[in-house]
Amino acid sequence: MSELFKVEAVGSEKYTLGEGPYYDPRFKRLSWVDIVGRKLLFLKDGKKESVDLPQQVGAAIPLAGSDGFALAMEDGIYLYKDGKIDLFLDLKNVFKDYWRSNDAKADAKGRLWFGASVGDDDHEAEGNLYLYNNGKLDIKVADTKISNGMAWSADKKKFFFSDSLKYAVFVYDYDEESGSISGGKVLFNVEDGIPDGLTIDSEDNLWVAFWGGSRIEKRSGKTGELLKTIPMPAKQVTSCCFGDDDMRTLYITTAATGLEGEFDGCLFKMRTDVKGVKPDYCLV
Repeated sequence: MSELFKVEAVGSEKYTLGEGPYYDPRFKRLSWVDIVGRKLLFLKDGKKESVDLPQQVGAAIPLAGSDGFALAMEDGIYLYKDGKIDLFLDLKNVFKDYWRSNDAKADAKGRLWFGASVGDDDHEAEGNLYLYNNGKLDIKVADTKISNGMAWSADKKKFFFSDSLKYAVFVYDYDEESGSISGGKVLFNVEDGIPDGLTIDSEDNLWVAFWGGSRIEKRSGKTGELLKTIPMPAKQVTSCCFGDDDMRTLYITTAATGLEGEFDGCLFKMRTDVKGVKPDYCLV
């Protein structure tokens, strides 16, 4: 039997809201977060480790020139280095008091993109997608619902963005030098489940996780056409990334929120027939 697209759990541990997987080839290390569990998690040499955090954490982006991370948390961007957590960018006067940071990515220039989302169940979904660059913070997409997956095309001329509760993945024209985006349009709409985190492969196709959809979809980055559906043994599929030495293993996070299935909240992996792209690091 072929090992391609055979999904397997990486251990039996469950995470309340697993998110933001990132494979760092410099250290052969997978990292991800448990947003609600307030943990930064690692998988290296088959061993899992975790760091307890003082707040909910939307994403952890590895830093350029370091084995540390930029942590997108409730009230700011924090840096985790040498076992210490320090505030880097205070967002208390930027975020509403019921917002928190959600998904985040670094682009090829080391700039930090991150979303703000409602952090409770008492308010309607709202937020913005931000870009932090060299001391300046800009809103790149205003009035988002839940800012989630982000990716860039190989030629750095397209930016892909999942706004989950608009039930769509969007594509924008992208200028790499300035970080500007324009001409946003729907790449594809979603009717079954909610588009969550995503990654891109070396052929410019998107791999999209579906919250409430029990699946990963491979979609054309050019047309949005559905190319492949990979069923998952967990309902709330949150995000994915490519990893391992050949960048052909897809790691997938899920959430156990309100669920009791055998695999809900587990970390998964599967071998694919395509390489992922070289990851980008946060330069702060």
